[in-house]
Amino acid sequence: MHLRLFILFIGLAVACSLAGVAAPAQSNGVPAAEIAGVREIDLDGLKKLIQHDPKDARPLLINFWATWCDSCREEFPDLVKIDADYRVKGLNFVAVSLDDVADIKSKVEPFLKEMKAAMPVVLLNVNDPEPAIHTVDPTWQGDMPATFLYDKDGKVVFKHFGRIKPDELRSAIDKLAVGK
Repeated sequence: MHLRLFILFIGLAVACSLAGVAAPAQSNGVPAAEIAGVREIDLDGLKKLIQHDPKDARPLLINFWATWCDSCREEFPDLVKIDADYRVKGLNFVAVSLDDVADIKSKVEPFLKEMKAAMPVVLLNVNDPEPAIHTVDPTWQGDMPATFLYDKDGKVVFKHFGRIKPDELRSAIDKLAVGK
């Protein structure tokens, strides 16, 4: 899977810089057609995404996935449910697609619509995957899916490589006293 991720990143030709990192939080009751489109981010955008903002006391959940990754597709309904259950309680959840930029409209957005996903989604567009991987976690080898939970201070308190176990992720979120 690491080789496939590496090949994907190498195939991405142009790094895009955006001022905003993620779309505003969406309610899971929003019709899929109204969910904001996927935005591209580059390495700086990824750094801004995971950088702790002292004014934001919400925990941050980030999931790295792609439509070509079977395990990612299989776990996505669980993540949509977790987002629906915890967003209203203060969890900030962003899904980071590692698909090819050319697939945003043809694969990524149709998949998100099918899943009725309401969380903000960005697509990481970098030429070299290694700096992005090490920015997220020096122990991450690029396996997917990959899920990281940051506490209100920006510290990683939960990480999982491969398909998540929803109960384990919920337990980690609950330990952060989300919504209490």
